[in-house]
Amino acid sequence: MKMKRAAAFVFASALAAGAWAQNVVQLQGMLGKKALLVIDGGAPRVVAPGDTANGVKVLSTSGDSAEVEFGGSRRTLHIGDAPASVGNSGGAPGSGSRIVLTASNGGHFMTEGRINNQQVQFMVDTGATTVSIPETDAKRLGLNYKEGRTATYSTANGQIKVWLVKIASLRVGDVEVREVDANVVPAAMPYILLGNSFLTRFQMKRENDIMVLERRY
Repeated sequence: MKMKRAAAFVFASALAAGAWAQNVVQLQGMLGKKALLVIDGGAPRVVAPGDTANGVKVLSTSGDSAEVEFGGSRRTLHIGDAPASVGNSGGAPGSGSRIVLTASNGGHFMTEGRINNQQVQFMVDTGATTVSIPETDAKRLGLNYKEGRTATYSTANGQIKVWLVKIASLRVGDVEVREVDANVVPAAMPYILLGNSFLTRFQMKRENDIMVLERRY
């Protein structure tokens, strides 16, 4: 039977020895009524409804989706969706210090995360000075960006006005950083750019399609 494969990335939440654990799950395909899951960046696992793998229980499947239970929560996963992350153990929330990312088919590093405890999609951009948030996302997140200072940025399409803001909490997996500089841009973007105001707080290492961020401060 033909197996559908996700075109998206796999985000692996690394386990700092004895410190914390986080389930990160992606539905990569379906084999009949069984779900093909990638859990914590490991090898794909075929899991039938009612069975459990690495703490992830498949409750039911239908078409290109699967309802799973992990980290004490239920989620519906769809083929091609970004990996879902829920739950941690052995440490306070946000107390992690290591992030592991796997490149997408297009070579970009993308991941789910949270801004002020609201879920967002990030794309790593080492060329961006700060975290860059499209205005539509800023409104959804409830940021009071229009009360902030403004600046003018030069882009390939000319100059644009941006609003400068401070993010109280930015979280990827079980790693939380506070008081992160960001800007809000009027341009439409499918992702929030994870720029150097976040990245410089980490020691960055890349080997082939794996990027590891080790917290510096």
